[in-house]
Amino acid sequence: MTTKTKPFRWIPYALGAALVVLVVLGLRPQPAPVETARVVVGPLRATVSEEGKTRIRQRYVVSSPVSGQLRRIPFKPGADVEAGVTVVAVIDPLPASPLDARNRALAEARRESSRVLLEKSRTTQELARNELRRIEQMYTAGTLSPQDLESAKMRETAAAREVAAAEGALRAAEAELTAPAGGPASLRADSAQPIEVKANATGKVLHVFQESSRAVLQGTPLLEIGDPADLEVVVEMLSRDGAAIAAGALVSLEQWGGPAPLDGRVRLVEPAAFTKISALGVEEQRVYVVVDITTPLEQRRSLGDNYRVEARVITWESPNALKLPTSGLFRQGSHWAAYVVRDGRAQLVPVQAGRSSGAEIQVVEGLKEGDEVILYPGDRIQDGQRVKPTKV
Repeated sequence: MTTKTKPFRWIPYALGAALVVLVVLGLRPQPAPVETARVVVGPLRATVSEEGKTRIRQRYVVSSPVSGQLRRIPFKPGADVEAGVTVVAVIDPLPASPLDARNRALAEARRESSRVLLEKSRTTQELARNELRRIEQMYTAGTLSPQDLESAKMRETAAAREVAAAEGALRAAEAELTAPAGGPASLRADSAQPIEVKANATGKVLHVFQESSRAVLQGTPLLEIGDPADLEVVVEMLSRDGAAIAAGALVSLEQWGGPAPLDGRVRLVEPAAFTKISALGVEEQRVYVVVDITTPLEQRRSLGDNYRVEARVITWESPNALKLPTSGLFRQGSHWAAYVVRDGRAQLVPVQAGRSSGAEIQVVEGLKEGDEVILYPGDRIQDGQRVKPTKV
């Protein structure tokens, strides 16, 4: 008796095989999503950025030429002045100090002492002159040596100088006694004319040091004058950055308050550095870099003295540099490396890097134009791992 075969008995086996395939596919590692960027050729700049401030190139301080009573200065910062024309201050000279009875008695005693000293020095000079005449006669007769003659001449010269000093002391003592005897009447009798102090430069008043009326001494600063249009920028750079900056380097001045950056050029890197403590308490060696502003005045009229700016000094520039984003490189030991996407897998490639602009970096060796590099690889990416580029 023959057994009849059941139809579709292979179906359970097919379903089991399909289930195994699905399980295997489900357990298979999926490609890691990664953000990528292409290696391209384009312009690249290496810059050094630091905060700086503007300052007027030439500043002039007007000082009091004499001691006296300063009248109130009517000028305010921003006022226009002209050199040699604008009177910026008026000073009433102080009258001579009066002598009281005690000081006058002392002055008279100094005068008498000076007279006695003058008479004594004149007598000494006369004796030295007579001695010199006798020695000259003896020297002519051949009874004295040249050294004795020279000594006599030196004594006569010294005596003459003592006479001149005594005469000067007497004149000073007599001048002291010419001061008024004291009292309001003598003060009112002083007829000194007010002294007008004129501006020593053309520009604007920057700062008024002595605005109110007061007594001032000779040399006291009164106000400061400068031309706000004649500006330069002073930047404090780390000494290692300053050593890489050459005179004539281009500078971009940003964040100064205007709509567009200003152009500048390095005029001077000062030869001496100085020590400065940073906000974190770190001792740093810094150097001043002086920058000339080349942007026309019409485009920066709102920029004034001592304003803050962000200076970006261009230390290197290339119009056709092989570059990629800085986030595409990472350190592997003492060298740079990158992950390149090839055939759907991440391939580790050693890279020799060059200059950097901060956001982008130059590729010297290891990559070529068009390579797709993984950005921010971190520890999640391994060499040979399957990856899937994603769009940002």
